[in-house]
Amino acid sequence: MDAGVKTGAVGIVLAGAYGHGRSHLENLRGLTARGLAELVGVCDVREVDAEWLHGLGAPEQARPEGLADLIERTGAEITILCTPINTHADLAVTALRAGSHLLLEKPPASSLAEFERIAAAVRETGLACQIGFQSLGSAAIPALRKLIASGELGEIRGIGVAGAWERPADYFTRSAWSGRRRLDDGQDVVDGALTNPFAHATATALAVAGAEERGSVTSVELELFHANPIEADDTAAARIHLADGQVITVAVTLCATGRTEPYVLVHGSRATARLTYTTDDLDGTVHPRANLLENLIEHVRTGAELLVPAARTGAFMEFLEAVRLAPDPLPISDDHQTVHADRRELPGIRGLTDLSAERLALFSELGAPWAAASDPSTAQGAAHG
Repeated sequence: MDAGVKTGAVGIVLAGAYGHGRSHLENLRGLTARGLAELVGVCDVREVDAEWLHGLGAPEQARPEGLADLIERTGAEITILCTPINTHADLAVTALRAGSHLLLEKPPASSLAEFERIAAAVRETGLACQIGFQSLGSAAIPALRKLIASGELGEIRGIGVAGAWERPADYFTRSAWSGRRRLDDGQDVVDGALTNPFAHATATALAVAGAEERGSVTSVELELFHANPIEADDTAAARIHLADGQVITVAVTLCATGRTEPYVLVHGSRATARLTYTTDDLDGTVHPRANLLENLIEHVRTGAELLVPAARTGAFMEFLEAVRLAPDPLPISDDHQTVHADRRELPGIRGLTDLSAERLALFSELGAPWAAASDPSTAQGAAHG
């Protein structure tokens, strides 16, 4: 074995154990059992129950302000950062400067400027920063790109994305930042359907288009709405114009009935291709997906290529910046909703998201009555990335 290659379990700190952080604990259990990882520290505003840490030893615990000291005391080589979006930049820079590689949950930051702070810290420290867009670890994406490059689909005329989920009312009150565009102190959060629950949708479409790095997005048309009494969008459509002339549309909602799997639809002059990115299914063939933490461990141990380095999410951050700078979402009146005791539903919304992906159209162009007054070129503005 190469003398420069380390062996043994990699020490890991998890910052943010609640909410989505629980899925990281589950992943860590599997990697720990295989001898690849050791959870040496947990960082959260609340103490984590011992039963949550079953199978993970007795990691040291600390509050977020003690993250740097925790990393230094434990010698953690990797930090998983799964905290509120508005804290990502400060904690990411703290972890990197404390000497730890990083697995940073999506979205990477709440603004393009904060993303650049993280990127600068990566360059300054020479450490790795893997972004937690799990779908970008799927072999389905290179398979689809190969299909596009082969010419089998013909000339590509656009990519459409559709996503329709339901979320209960308490989803938007689960934390102080849920459903917010910015906090009371002015901190950006940008926790809308486009940029958080369906962030993978746009990131996957950009990857399929081969447009992932900064400079890929030239302008974005946006139609942002909310049926729930929140600041951010729970229903939205976007048309992303890319530097190479390609166009991506994204139509998503959290006000559907039930859940269907979101997908990316590539339109060619000869044929279409459909990627259901949550299941890695490309036109009926399910492709394998890499574990991003395991890939980061391999990168730290052997120098294996990082699957989702920060640079690969630059175009997504240009898109997020357009959403951040757009006028606030427009409310959808109760007349256009079915208001349940525990949630709100927009009748016909799933069909509208499908039609958007099929026609590469925005909601206002499809005749949605609650979107009729929306003008993506003025009311929601074309924002530059």
